[in-house]
Amino acid sequence: MDETVDIGTPEQFKALAHPLRQRLLFALGREPATTSGLAVALKAAKGSIGHHLKVLREAGLVRVVETRQVRGGTEQYYQRTARRLSFAAPGAEHTNAMFGAVAEEAGQDPTALVALRHVRLTPAAAEELGRALQDLVDRTPDAGAGEPVHGVLVAVYRQPTGAP
Repeated sequence: MDETVDIGTPEQFKALAHPLRQRLLFALGREPATTSGLAVALKAAKGSIGHHLKVLREAGLVRVVETRQVRGGTEQYYQRTARRLSFAAPGAEHTNAMFGAVAEEAGQDPTALVALRHVRLTPAAAEELGRALQDLVDRTPDAGAGEPVHGVLVAVYRQPTGAP
């Protein structure tokens, strides 16, 4: 798996616009999975999963990493093409899409921690905070298979002019 894929094409934005495709990307970031396995894990129809995997594959966001012969057919294992998505240009469309997917996942966990705090920072302090948070996320080790998967969302953004 590559470290980063740059998001910038219309096909990629379209692929990220659907909440189920975002959930597929989250799931495939953990480990490769089949259409059947994803359908069970995400509680969705196998045909729907297949359609959304096709859209993600055509956008270059997932790929087949293994195939196996099973009961007279071929089983394909899909994986994300990269650990991280990097957006080529800032824009509300990707922010809204990603927050929508995170909200859907966090809403299913009654123990989820979601906090918002507004704080006044100098540009240099905001940049330093962003770097420190990114470093914390990068350094957090993965406990490995068998442990629960947790989503981590980090955002540092400047409020629009005129906001309190």
